Amino acid sequence: MADFTLVSHDLCPYVQRAAIALAEKGVGFRRVNVDLSDKPDWFRAISPLGKVPLLRVANDVLFESAAIVEYIEETTPHPLHPRDPLARAKHRAWIEFGSSILADIWVLETTPDRAVFVAKGDVLMDKFKQLEGALTSGPYFAGAQFCLVDVVFAPVFRYFDTFEHFMDLGLFEAVPKVAAWRAALAKRPSVIGAVAADYSARLEAFLHKQNGWIAGLMNKAA
Repeated sequence: MADFTLVSHDLCPYVQRAAIALAEKGVGFRRVNVDLSDKPDWFRAISPLGKVPLLRVANDVLFESAAIVEYIEETTPHPLHPRDPLARAKHRAWIEFGSSILADIWVLETTPDRAVFVAKGDVLMDKFKQLEGALTSGPYFAGAQFCLVDVVFAPVFRYFDTFEHFMDLGLFEAVPKVAAWRAALAKRPSVIGAVAADYSARLEAFLHKQNGWIAGLMNKAA
């Protein structure tokens, strides 16, 4: 099996995808964190976009989380994608849907505009309602089998564990299946281990630095 090193950042949800996938497959790997505000020269030399994650595979390097996770899926045991081509394509589509939610969350984290914040919350609520219609009996996206869609949504839901320390967006009240899925993913050892134990504190510090609307809510709750 290839020798893997995951180049990461402590808050990056896309890094978490790779870490969770590797852990679920029982594949050992090293993890090297990079300060993205002060990128070292060796990192700039191997990251075409200046972003994480990167996956070192022996003497080669992969970038972009989608490519990394698909490579892990194709080259290691214990598949996380369904075998059926149509089901697999549908899962890939929901993975892209999860990426769109991460973009929405970024706006929540950074916008100083209350109207934009509220509007983006409404967008998220609509997307979670769409997810509710796609879920079956649980506990995971495709039922009893943990899959790559779960890998993608675990970091999405993790944000709200921190957000709920100081605000209630009410996003999960009308989507009981999504709420149960979120709770099941939070208990998964691979998900727990994908971030540092002080992840929530680090995220709160990041939010304060953005000085957006959400930071004001945090200050009021303090």
